Amino acid sequence: MIVGVPKEIKSSEGRVGMTPAGVFELVKNYHTVYVQSGAGEGSGFFDKDYQQAGATILDTIEQVYAKSDMIVKVKEPIAKEYDLIQEGQIVFTYFHFASSESLTQAMIKSKGVCIAYETVEDEEGTLPLLTPMSEVAGRMAIQQGAKYLEKPVKGRGVLLGGVPGVAPGRVLILGAGTVGIQAAKMAAGLGAHVTILDVNMKRLRYVNDIMPSHVVTEFSNEFNIRKHIQSHDLIIGGVLLKGAKAPNLITRDMLKEMRPGTVIVDVAVDQGGCVETTKPTTHGNPTYIIDDVVHYCVANMPGAVPYTSTVALTNVTLPYVLKLANMGWRSACNLDKTLAKGLNIVEGEVVYEEIIKTFHWESAVA
Repeated sequence: MIVGVPKEIKSSEGRVGMTPAGVFELVKNYHTVYVQSGAGEGSGFFDKDYQQAGATILDTIEQVYAKSDMIVKVKEPIAKEYDLIQEGQIVFTYFHFASSESLTQAMIKSKGVCIAYETVEDEEGTLPLLTPMSEVAGRMAIQQGAKYLEKPVKGRGVLLGGVPGVAPGRVLILGAGTVGIQAAKMAAGLGAHVTILDVNMKRLRYVNDIMPSHVVTEFSNEFNIRKHIQSHDLIIGGVLLKGAKAPNLITRDMLKEMRPGTVIVDVAVDQGGCVETTKPTTHGNPTYIIDDVVHYCVANMPGAVPYTSTVALTNVTLPYVLKLANMGWRSACNLDKTLAKGLNIVEGEVVYEEIIKTFHWESAVA
């Protein structure tokens, strides 16, 4: 198979879909790999590294798409890439279709085979290709939240860890999944008081078992959310519904109940956000303020630490890339039910039920 790795062109995105080590494995299996010039530079991988691993470097993104049977990316294609995708071409990347009907319609029109990292699901119900980026984003959420609590950037002026004689900051985390647990680890490590909410009691018991005593668990409901937003300094949105739009757990009217300078980091922004006032931002302009509440809603948070993120991501995607290249998508998905759940749109047809539900479509073909 001919595999193409284009340069990511989303704003402030330094990750790349494949490392030189991945190229080496594909070439060892008799596949051809085309890498766009400069694709890996943001992650510290240069054209000569890919060439030494056996890749051919192409100058433009158009050449990569035109020559490849399968495209391996990190972020969803943006508008200028839509027309480059060919009928029957495999595109293996994060799509987050539930947050963008225009992207969904464009991929239906392309008649490509869209396999989404975020819906690849194993027998235990975990999402192996989403987990590493959720780990990065969860840890970054506290790092960024702590920064935006500073007064010069309109935060409350609170140091999360406090100092002797001054109480630590208070962090509220919505969701006890991968994002929530990683955020809680970082916040607890800084010495903050942490409250983590979820509707899954098994997850709350797990958090209670592994976290120190200053990480407190509570059942998630509107009453508890309204109570805690009044007293917490930093709020992390880490709620995920597999392949579907995130629920709005914090509504616009709730912002008035928060103290001025409270910071919200909505990690769920890729799936529409779990805060009603969430709108995607970029690393170049990451925050905005509504009702004196600072919103940090960068849709590609791990893109700010591209080396760590690229290596973490490709560690888990490469086995599936090899399977797709060695067997083709039909055989690979027939034999691997985990990978099959990644199929979202196949040659003009939506095959992932949550997308149909999200957009209230009556059938699988838009």
